[in-house]
Amino acid sequence: MKFSVVIAYYKNQTALELIIKALENQTFQDFEVIIAEDDVRSEFQFLSSSLLKDRIKHVYQAKDNGFTKNATLNLALKAATSTYILFVDGDCVPHKHMVKAYDKWMQHNAICFGRRVMLGPIFTEKLYASKDLKMLNFFKIFGSDSRRVKYMFYLPFIRQERSKGIWGHNWCVAKQHLIDINGFDEDYVTAGVGEDVDIEWRLLAKGLKLYSIRFAAIQFHLHHKENYNNMDVETGKKQLAAKMQIGSIVCKNGLNKI
Repeated sequence: MKFSVVIAYYKNQTALELIIKALENQTFQDFEVIIAEDDVRSEFQFLSSSLLKDRIKHVYQAKDNGFTKNATLNLALKAATSTYILFVDGDCVPHKHMVKAYDKWMQHNAICFGRRVMLGPIFTEKLYASKDLKMLNFFKIFGSDSRRVKYMFYLPFIRQERSKGIWGHNWCVAKQHLIDINGFDEDYVTAGVGEDVDIEWRLLAKGLKLYSIRFAAIQFHLHHKENYNNMDVETGKKQLAAKMQIGSIVCKNGLNKI
């Protein structure tokens, strides 16, 4: 497989079902799926009838120890067999051309990232009730309680170099580069920095180029209450500043424990 689509999952099976449906409908299909569960193992009965069931892997923690997303992403990285790793959060439903967009623009020494439409609470509840992906079109979303609707516009011919911009929900890089920096730093146990800002800094310091394909790699974020706060983010920022001062792009507490 060319891509491993890693879904960072935590306690929302209805959202996961929508994501799997959206992956079944992708216009580019050379990928495996890895459900990276930051919890003990869940049983997903709906997967038995999925068109992707033979391409789905499931990694998980021995117990729920709070926010250990980076450790779970490292489990997914170890399980991945593809050239490129494409990250999707468990509350973000992919546009039907998302993987196709990454296939068009990915190169070995590039990082690419996309963006998401922020579905409103009313729209999200309707989507959960219907489980109908046909709702995810401009005419239904425009005028709803959703935000950042501009990211609905599909412009696959645009790629722009950036100095920063990775958000953990929608980005892709060659697996080898993640291995070279020892994967995700498991020292981060609060959300908001370790799973994207830290990994972005280390990959760019390695010499990779960063590109936005935000109008091609599109996702739809399902509304929910914030699961982290400013204190969590500040804690992560302080950790990041200390690690950047040391300057090592190879983390000690990652894929391997150095």
